[in-house]
Amino acid sequence: MAQIRIARRVLTECIAAMAFPILLLSILVAPVSAPVVAETDRSRARWCGVETMPLKPSDHSWAQWAVFRLRSRSMWRTDLPVFVTAVLLSALSLLVAFFGFIGAAALVFSPVFWLFGIAAQVGPFTPESVGETFLAMPAGVVLGAVTTTVLTGTSFLRDFLLRAFSRSRDPDLLAKLEELRASRASLTAAFEFERQRIERDLHDGAQQELVAVVMRLGMLEATATAAGAAADQERIVRLARQAQAHAERALERLRDTVRDIHPRELSDLGLIAAVRELAARSPLRVELTSTGDDAQLSSPTATAVYFTVSEALTNISKHAGVGSARIDLRCATTDVHVRVHDDGVGGARIDTGSGLAGLRERMRSVGGNLEIISPPDGGTLVVASAPSQPPW
Repeated sequence: MAQIRIARRVLTECIAAMAFPILLLSILVAPVSAPVVAETDRSRARWCGVETMPLKPSDHSWAQWAVFRLRSRSMWRTDLPVFVTAVLLSALSLLVAFFGFIGAAALVFSPVFWLFGIAAQVGPFTPESVGETFLAMPAGVVLGAVTTTVLTGTSFLRDFLLRAFSRSRDPDLLAKLEELRASRASLTAAFEFERQRIERDLHDGAQQELVAVVMRLGMLEATATAAGAAADQERIVRLARQAQAHAERALERLRDTVRDIHPRELSDLGLIAAVRELAARSPLRVELTSTGDDAQLSSPTATAVYFTVSEALTNISKHAGVGSARIDLRCATTDVHVRVHDDGVGGARIDTGSGLAGLRERMRSVGGNLEIISPPDGGTLVVASAPSQPPW
């Protein structure tokens, strides 16, 4: 594995040496070319086994991304120094690879050149006899090894300078970036879980009821076509009532599904009224305490808190083994806090891909947080908080 990485480093330095004329010409269009060269150097480092973070999004073209980087102050602190380093080290690699490998080849094949009457001169050395040409072969192997070592060292120097220029001045920035990556992955899993839930609710709920309506209407049509007796009239009425009942159930399930996506009460009346309506619809006996004014809450924050309460009540009714819950909702000018507590079996956890995991990432997306305190046989406490306005 180490030999493969060394071979990759030597190969990339040879490619950089051959690309030196292009890099030299790119100076004329710097700093536009700096982001492209720097991102290419990051890709080279990753191919050589160095952990570097790509900055160019996969859905952006090089031109779009270069324009975007030109507007960023970090380009002058990161990309431009990497660009200058790439030009200088490529010039060094060109000199080392050209004279080193060509000189090594001339020495190794010196006896062959001598057969054709050519005395291969390498630096101050010129063979005077056949014996000297054979003595030059080991020197050629040594020169090739030295050239390989120098190019490998140049590659390591390139990596060192790349990391030095790319190192963040804010030590918390990398931690936040890593948290953002984990959050994005969790949100993707949570959104997929929610999409499957909606699909399942539509398939098992409204769709089944609508299929029953279609069947009843077909039977009603057939009966009405052949109607003639009083018994047929009674059958028509019965089928019509059954179709109406199925249609009403389908409509109610569709309303529940739409409410689970985004409740109308939340948009029209605000968070406190929406949570109060949620508590009234819950099969649990809910004790709700609300203080403050929710007028200052942004829509993303209010939505995140609402669905946290909704998921907590759903989990209590399904898993807690109790028939009651308590909600404490406090709204302030700067933030909002909510606590949902039950005296059930406890033992709740935030598992990856679960509804609670998706809610935690949703709270984090608006600058908030979600905590679960659920010891076995000690009930469950869901605590969520968020600023009134998201940090973005």
